[in-house]
Amino acid sequence: MAERISDAEHAVMEVLWADAPLTANSVAEMLADSQSWSLPTVKTLLSRLLAKGALAAEAEGRRFLYRPIIARADYVSHESRRLVDRLFGGKLSPLVAHLAEQEALTAEDISEIEALLKELKS
Repeated sequence: MAERISDAEHAVMEVLWADAPLTANSVAEMLADSQSWSLPTVKTLLSRLLAKGALAAEAEGRRFLYRPIIARADYVSHESRRLVDRLFGGKLSPLVAHLAEQEALTAEDISEIEALLKELKS
């Protein structure tokens, strides 16, 4: 993924990852509860995502159907790695330590991390 996806573009991608292909009108309707964007704003975001190679568009009559080219799992993996590299020098343990120090980890989170570590060790 060459270009970074903005927070607004990410909101559009989440809609399309959940249910694609969709028209610009459908994307705008699905975002209406969480965003106060007009249809032209949604179309601008879709155009930016097309230019970044994150989406594909297929003409259907006088409208376009949009679908993601980037899988959500690939995006999450890339952004996670980017975060760890940028903020924690590429090391995961300082991130976990930071979350623990900020009391951002619940007992359930800790149990899941312990189970994951145990699985990775075996």
